[in-house]
Amino acid sequence: MSLVLEGGNGKSYLCNIMDTPGHVNFSDEMTAALRLADGAVLVVDAAEGVMVNTERAIRHAIQERLPIVVVINKVDRLITELKLPPNDAYFKLRHTLEAINDLISSCSTTVGGTQLVDPVAGNVCFASGAAGWSFTLQSFAHLYLKIHGIQFDHEKFSSRLWGDLYFHPDSRTFKKKPPKEGANRSFVEFILEPLYKIYSLVVGEQKGNVESKLAELGVTLSNAAYKLNVRPLLRLACRSIFGSATGFTDMLVKHIPSVKDAAARKIDHIYTGPQDSSIVDAMKKCDPNGPLMVNVTKLYPKSDCSVFDAFGRVYSGTIQTGQTVRVLGEGYSPDDEEDMTVKEVTKLWVYQARYRVAISKAPAGSWVLIEGVDASIMKTATICPMNIDEDVYIFRPLRFNTLPVVKIAAEPLNPSELPKMVEGLRKISKSYPLAITKVEESGEHTILGTGELYLDSIMKDLRELYSEVEVKVADPVVTFCETVVDTSSMKCFAETPNKRNKITMVAEPLEKGLAEDIENGLVNLDSRQKEITDFFRQRYQWDVLAARSIWAFGPDKQGPNILLDDTLSVEVDKNFLNSIKDSIVQGFQWGAREGPLCDEPIRNVKFKILHANIAPEPLHRGGGQIIPTARRVVYSAFLMANPRLMEPVYYVEIQTPIDCVSAIYTVLSRRRGHVTADVPKPGTPIYIVKAFLPVIESFGFETDLRYHTQGQAFCVSVFDHWAIVPGDPLDKSIVLRPLEPAPIQHLAREFMVKTRRRKGMSEDVSISKFFDEAMMHELAQQAADLHIQM
Repeated sequence: MSLVLEGGNGKSYLCNIMDTPGHVNFSDEMTAALRLADGAVLVVDAAEGVMVNTERAIRHAIQERLPIVVVINKVDRLITELKLPPNDAYFKLRHTLEAINDLISSCSTTVGGTQLVDPVAGNVCFASGAAGWSFTLQSFAHLYLKIHGIQFDHEKFSSRLWGDLYFHPDSRTFKKKPPKEGANRSFVEFILEPLYKIYSLVVGEQKGNVESKLAELGVTLSNAAYKLNVRPLLRLACRSIFGSATGFTDMLVKHIPSVKDAAARKIDHIYTGPQDSSIVDAMKKCDPNGPLMVNVTKLYPKSDCSVFDAFGRVYSGTIQTGQTVRVLGEGYSPDDEEDMTVKEVTKLWVYQARYRVAISKAPAGSWVLIEGVDASIMKTATICPMNIDEDVYIFRPLRFNTLPVVKIAAEPLNPSELPKMVEGLRKISKSYPLAITKVEESGEHTILGTGELYLDSIMKDLRELYSEVEVKVADPVVTFCETVVDTSSMKCFAETPNKRNKITMVAEPLEKGLAEDIENGLVNLDSRQKEITDFFRQRYQWDVLAARSIWAFGPDKQGPNILLDDTLSVEVDKNFLNSIKDSIVQGFQWGAREGPLCDEPIRNVKFKILHANIAPEPLHRGGGQIIPTARRVVYSAFLMANPRLMEPVYYVEIQTPIDCVSAIYTVLSRRRGHVTADVPKPGTPIYIVKAFLPVIESFGFETDLRYHTQGQAFCVSVFDHWAIVPGDPLDKSIVLRPLEPAPIQHLAREFMVKTRRRKGMSEDVSISKFFDEAMMHELAQQAADLHIQM
């Protein structure tokens, strides 16, 4: 929404604000908002403090290189619910801010400096949304100036209202030493105690007393107001005392940069093209007369849900109704213009909460809703003018801080309505940034989301908004990954169909933590070679030659697998090998995208090319020969390296009274979960239980938890990491019995077989499909030699 807010100096400021869901399942909405924003306003519950969703929001804002300001909301819960004394309330607020600063410090060491939050600096606001008040130290000091009418430097006064400072009434000074034993800190004396008095006055006093006491503060309300219930009366009284939210506005103006000031840092981070072009120069200057560049990050449906409007930010130029533009998708590049369409902008709006205000044009720096360009947009897009002299690159696609690991299959109750449902699924993919819809080989339509609540929301929209058909849904399952725990037991090779080329590889596990570093963007193959070499040498003790031999990550540019050229120049003609490099990389990425166990992505594996016989004639080493062969040798090397399945694991944070902790341990242990910590929440009677829980065991966990704790426990779950499933998925001696729970060591086999069945594949991995005849012969010979030795 776009709002005009008044500051403490009487000036008005245009603020573009996007409110995002607080639930961790919907963190993709936060990702889309952070891409467009110049700063993040972090709203924290004063009673609950820092939770897992708060931590995720801080990390994500720092990754997007945004300054953070904090609003500690529901401060009145400390008074009315927890009934903390003012001194304890101060320590509770201080503990919350220290926890936030610890997180900012730990994240900033790897990503970049972000200013710590400090009430004295003015980037912390205290508020109660229910009672309709907010203040910063600076605005509260100004309130004293207004009430008492005494001229003093309220800025200096505000700087002494936080920390271990005490007011000495005799000398009228602030000192670190208390004037007497038991004296309160300045924040308690000048802010919390008056606040407590206002609440006790309105909540506890008789009508006549309330009226006279409020009059002393210069507050006069109508007689009708005093007849209201406590909550609306409290809201009126607080609004009259604290006035409008000028302190919040001043905090935004001081600590969130304007669109012009933030443009250079923003463009450096999100634009994929070279930074020395005239387009980048115009975007960094936020030039309304420059070439049009708009980054679309979210699609909103119209009231009839037939089409979508694109929501984005104008970085340079001015977008106008009736303008013809190019819409560049996430797959566009100047070398491959397939993902590009030409559209006409039919209407423009700005959001004002739930209302849309039609406009004719929007200059650089605006957030704008665009009609007429959505047809080719799936998730994000870049909008640019039709005629421009230099190459245009896209804005970087969104990078999410979680993964869609829960999967459901859907089909219409009436089979003839399948086209309607398919169209509805296409709209779901547009509407939810992190939702993935696809068709399996078996023909079933699947939807991937972050959790049960996320998928519930998707199914409600699918049934009621986007397809309006009755839909049957299968039981939820999870996505798996495939990995190895050993080095390939032999050198694996594959010949091309024309028998003119032969590629030899081995597979082995990656070093611990490397896959996560690649996914988080800490290393990028587009960087300078020295940066890549230094990263691998310093962090993972790779030698320089190995670091320089990296060909690709897979299955995409930030994928958690590595392809290395480990061939020797005396054995392999490097010119011939480099001529088929692109084909080998494509085969590797194809194989990494769909592993041999159950067509799930490969993870945490390093593939080394040890040898290659390449045909000298280009005709005999084309992509049609090399790509499927490279994929086959990737599979064979993988299968010879002790393959395993990996499952997603949730991090679960549970709030509970202390007497329910033992019941939570019981519920978790039944579902293969384990507790990592249970600690009291400071200033509250609540305990926080932290645990890891396999996602496949999480379905119905929240209901189970409430049942065993009589509804007293509340939990949030978010994807945390991948873990190896116990057991060998290729162990054919395991017999899976229907309607019986499998023992722990049989789980990998059970998951693989059931996943293959669901996808319409045969139950077992066919080795002959991936191994050449010569390779099979060598494998048999090895097995015979081993038998003789035994």
